[in-house]
Amino acid sequence: MGKKKAFALRVDTELLNQIEKWAADEFRSTNGQIEWIINEALKKAGRKKKEKEGK
Repeated sequence: MGKKKAFALRVDTELLNQIEKWAADEFRSTNGQIEWIINEALKKAGRKKKEKEGK
C-alpha cells in the first residue's frame, strides 16, 4: 500500500459498533478493519490493481 490519506467518514453508530466488534475479533484496529473491508470489496468487484511482485 502507498501513502495514506486521512479523511472524515460518517458512519451510523450501530454499523460502527459492528465494525469495532469485528475488528476486535480479527485483532485489527477499527481503521485497519475498514481498510480490509474496502480492499476485499475492490478485489471482489475486479477493481483492485494487482501489486507488482517483490513489493
